[in-house]
Amino acid sequence: MTTAQIMELDQQYLAPIYKRAPIVFDRGVGVYLYDTDGNKYLDFLGGIAVNSLGHAVPEIIGAVAQQAARLMHVSNLYHTEPYAVLAKLLVDHAFPSKAFFCNSGSEAIEAALKFSRKWACGVAGETKHEIIAFDHSFHGRTYGALSVTAQTKYHEGFKPMLPGVVVLPFNDASTLDAAISAERTAAVIVEPVQGEGGINPAQVEFLQTIRRLCDDRKTALIFDEIQCGLCRTGKLFAYQHHGIEPDLLTLAKPLGGGLPIGAVLMKSHIAEALTPGCHGSTFGANPVACHVAAAVLRKMIDENLADRTRAAGEYFRAGLRRLQETHPDLKAIRGLGLLVGVEFDRKVDDIIAGCRAKGLIVGSAGENVLRCAPPLIVEHAHIDEALRILGEVLAA
Repeated sequence: MTTAQIMELDQQYLAPIYKRAPIVFDRGVGVYLYDTDGNKYLDFLGGIAVNSLGHAVPEIIGAVAQQAARLMHVSNLYHTEPYAVLAKLLVDHAFPSKAFFCNSGSEAIEAALKFSRKWACGVAGETKHEIIAFDHSFHGRTYGALSVTAQTKYHEGFKPMLPGVVVLPFNDASTLDAAISAERTAAVIVEPVQGEGGINPAQVEFLQTIRRLCDDRKTALIFDEIQCGLCRTGKLFAYQHHGIEPDLLTLAKPLGGGLPIGAVLMKSHIAEALTPGCHGSTFGANPVACHVAAAVLRKMIDENLADRTRAAGEYFRAGLRRLQETHPDLKAIRGLGLLVGVEFDRKVDDIIAGCRAKGLIVGSAGENVLRCAPPLIVEHAHIDEALRILGEVLAA
């Protein structure tokens, strides 16, 4: 089909939920994407931090084919090898915990919220049910995840939200003591680096205070690493930058190398509150997704992708700072590793479109923030190419 025919089918048969760019992507190789008209694009969005290993990765292709030929689905009524192998691999490289697998980041958040409330109910009864979230957060679009997403634009038309959610200012440790209650607070949920909210790293004092108060008041601490986890920030897990372990850790985006999978790691005191039937997922722990995720994780670890990401991120931000010297509308550069936010004093829609026209794919994290989350295999030459294109767009 032609590009125009595909777009016509989209308009005729798809719900109008997405504002898609006028491109039909056909294939990808490494850090590049190709559309149906044969145009080539440098991918500096990575499927929104999903394609961490790039496109057409031999290990991923091989893992899909290998497991699909053996077993694709049997449900969680039976054991399979892939989920057990993946769980061990994650726990061995994170902290002592138990794993739960689902199909997306939003589902991982829903599970973490439920698990926290189930544990808290056993600690102090049903009055201990409040969830503390932070402004500018984004945790997903299902009702529980949406309710702890403290950006009102996502709530419009869908209220009322889940009750029992308290929103505090991000990176303000002074508000925490009065808000976290031993009697009321079941969990605190925070992104170590906020994604959709503008690529805002959490300050170490802020996270340390949350951890201390959660320990003191028997409150669960949830780290949402769906976007910032798995080498994206220059550590295998973002919490490792500060050595502050959560009670529950949510993962998704890059874990499946492009296949849908989500995960929750939870410490033993949370897992001990769970019983068969208290939660579930028909497709969770899918053998193909889990087998691929294990291949992705092994490649990240074996090739020390975290260190490579940290170095590439430093190189990229240094180049952006050089651009900032000649473009005063570029206000700030934020992020860790290869999760980078570039804040402007104007909306970035035109910048995104201009980059796309010149063969560079970038995204946004709010109206004024350009988001870059390229594959972690990106090389300095690719970064130079991206900086050149961005510079040309800003100079136009």
